[in-house]
Amino acid sequence: MSQEEDYQPSLADYIAMVKRHVLLIAATFISVSAVAIAVAVLWPPVYQSTGTIMVESQQIPTDLVQATVTSFADERIQVIRQRVMTRENLMRIIEKFKLFDDRSITFTPSEQVDKMRDLIDVQLVNANVQGQRGSATIAFKVSFEDRRPDIAQRVANELVTLFLNENVKVRTERATQTTEFLTQEANKFKSDLDKLESQIAAYKQENGAALPQNTALAMNTIQRLESDLRNSQRDYSSAEEEARSLDVELASAKVAVASAAAAAGGGTSAAGMVDANVVELQKLRQQLAQLQELYTDSYPDVRTTRRRIAALEKSIAEAAKEPQPAPVADGNLPVPPTVAAAQLVVAKIESRIASARSRMTSLRAEQGQIQAQLRAAENQMLKAPQVERGLASLVRDREAAQRKFEEIRAKQMNAQVAENLEGEQKAERFTLLEPPIAPDRPIKPNRRKMIALGLVLAAVAAAGMVMLMETLRGTVRGVGALTAIVGQRPLVIVPYIAIAAEGVRRRKLWLRAAVAAVVALALALAAVHFFYMPLDLLAFKIMLRLS
Repeated sequence: MSQEEDYQPSLADYIAMVKRHVLLIAATFISVSAVAIAVAVLWPPVYQSTGTIMVESQQIPTDLVQATVTSFADERIQVIRQRVMTRENLMRIIEKFKLFDDRSITFTPSEQVDKMRDLIDVQLVNANVQGQRGSATIAFKVSFEDRRPDIAQRVANELVTLFLNENVKVRTERATQTTEFLTQEANKFKSDLDKLESQIAAYKQENGAALPQNTALAMNTIQRLESDLRNSQRDYSSAEEEARSLDVELASAKVAVASAAAAAGGGTSAAGMVDANVVELQKLRQQLAQLQELYTDSYPDVRTTRRRIAALEKSIAEAAKEPQPAPVADGNLPVPPTVAAAQLVVAKIESRIASARSRMTSLRAEQGQIQAQLRAAENQMLKAPQVERGLASLVRDREAAQRKFEEIRAKQMNAQVAENLEGEQKAERFTLLEPPIAPDRPIKPNRRKMIALGLVLAAVAAAGMVMLMETLRGTVRGVGALTAIVGQRPLVIVPYIAIAAEGVRRRKLWLRAAVAAVVALALALAAVHFFYMPLDLLAFKIMLRLS
């Protein structure tokens, strides 16, 4: 057995094998080659239509106008691709062009969408840009594959349109959303700024005298009020001194009236005194009415005047109860001139006293008002540091809010300009560089490679069949194989002697095989001609595809 294993067939043995199985080799090679050629020829062609979209840079320099969309082109392309290749869009395209109507029974909608995504291809075209790391996307290609070239072109054109429209939509939406957001923020900052300004205005109105810019004015006001108070006090002292002097004069005048009345006679004197008291009582009542208009009943001058009025009323009542002396024979004699003059002097003095006291009352009221104003001004001055601190805090808040508002306002204006830039398509945009066209040749299958591969497989299959037949039969052929088995070389080698009958049988076998091949080929051609495609048209298509 070891010797058999050590035996290696020679070239003559392999040639003998080929001669013995030439029919099997031919049949296997022809069959496999025919199948491979048939598959290569009849395999449905797949056409691909491609559109090229160029990524154009912003037309206006970015130093002048900055676009709101600053992401890289490849990132945006991937985002747009995901938005384009949604189930809704793909199902709409499938239904519009009836892509899978021939397989709609076995193809579920989800399988159709998955297959559609497999047939779509997006390839980025990159270029090295000076000053940037790596490569930048300058264009991209959108392709679609289908067995029908016109459908491939129409679907590719639909996809290119979706990419272009989606890019405009995405950029416009982002610019609009940016503008709306910044507008809302600007309105919020404007509202906060208005509130702070209103607070500052109310604060200034509430603490106007204590404001830092009004300090000098407050000091002048205090000085003016103090001067007015001193002047009023001086005037009050003068009026008070005048009143005291007039009281003395009044007492002297009353004494003079009494002396003159005594000199003129008792009855006349008593009547004169009653008349003087009545006049005095009327003046005091007038003075009391004036005081009550300004002060309460507890005011000292009011109380003093009331006491004087009560004393005069009592004196007049007592004088009225006293018995009157008998009148003289001529009771109609006029009052002596001396008494009348004295009473006139008394009346004038009393009028001056009332004027002085009225002046004193008004001066006292004026002093009270001045003192109240002075206290208020002093309190405002004491509050000045605290008011200044509060105002400074409000001003700082307003300035901060003003800066934020100006910043957001500037950004809002830039966003509006960028939105106009996007609306007029002056920013970075996608431009159709090469529209999809109907392809004139398929991209697959590669029929030449398939035929070449089929021929190789046919040769391998023929060799495999020969080896299989030799292995299954187990026939010992050749002197070397026999020597390896028995361990001794045979003494005589008798060659194979062919007889005439074997030659006739072999020729008949070849003839039958040739006739069967011709008949099979004729039947196959007839079936192709009648059931698939006329042979002349098929030959033309084969030549066209192979070319």
